[in-house]
Amino acid sequence: MFFEYPELLWLLVLPLLLAAHYVYLELTERRPHLRVSVIRPWLRKGFSPLAALRHLPFVFRTAALCLIIVAIARPRSSSEMESAETEGIDIVLAMDVSTTMLARDFNPDRISVAKDIAIEFIAQRPSDRIGIVVFAGESYTQCPLTTDRAALINMMKEVQTGLIDDGTAIGNGIATAVARLKDSDAPSRVVILLTDGVNNMGEIAPLTAAEIAKTYGVRLYTIGVGATGTAPYPVITPWGVEVQNVKVEIDEDLLQKVAEITGGRYFRATDNTKLAEIYSEINKMETARTTVDSFPIYKELFGGYALAALICLLLELLARLLMRRLP
Repeated sequence: MFFEYPELLWLLVLPLLLAAHYVYLELTERRPHLRVSVIRPWLRKGFSPLAALRHLPFVFRTAALCLIIVAIARPRSSSEMESAETEGIDIVLAMDVSTTMLARDFNPDRISVAKDIAIEFIAQRPSDRIGIVVFAGESYTQCPLTTDRAALINMMKEVQTGLIDDGTAIGNGIATAVARLKDSDAPSRVVILLTDGVNNMGEIAPLTAAEIAKTYGVRLYTIGVGATGTAPYPVITPWGVEVQNVKVEIDEDLLQKVAEITGGRYFRATDNTKLAEIYSEINKMETARTTVDSFPIYKELFGGYALAALICLLLELLARLLMRRLP
């Protein structure tokens, strides 16, 4: 047993001081007296055991005070141990933020849907560390690996297009994500890469980045986002923003090879529902569980002390009532 707030046990000095004060008064001032007309019945000296009962209220009150102090110091026990299971997976979400992600073949557009579904995915993985990498013509880490779900969701909400050079550097996106995972000691390390285009920029070739991922034991799931054929896309013209149908170009062969090299899979999402189903499928696939031993179970003990204090207070009240009835 241990106390959560052991410094409060110093308050036990108060009952000791009260007891000392009570004894002092008993020896000096609290001599029982009674006014009577005749003293003959009290001339015989002697000690009655009933006289000691008058101290019971103080004893019960002091005991109650001691028990309350112990209770608020929060006694706890951790003698019991238990094995617990945890997911033990580190995941990096690598998201394409090129301007083509503004296409409206998804409702309202690709990037908004990708963010919303990624947020749902984050909320469903409470035991995993998750990070966020964004890429377009270059790549950077939006959020490092963390278990802080609130921070992850807020950082995902801030993802938007136009903050870095436009283009699609798939290799750079993979390499940045792998860099966040290479020093991880998790039994399973995963990158979920989402893009809607063809690799056209970056210093690192996607297949080279995939080989690097394989070297570090990182598995890649790739998702190609976009409708079949053409997709409505907002285009800036001299007359303002106009929505025009543009051809959807996704290098599916490349994304499939990248995934296969690392032992992952490639998925194609053509609408909101399909993308949600893909994340749900990945969520079910990545459930490698590990066991953590010697997990302490804490048992709160203050309730017993609080109950004992209440009993002492009730006994004090009962003793006082009995004292009044004694002749």
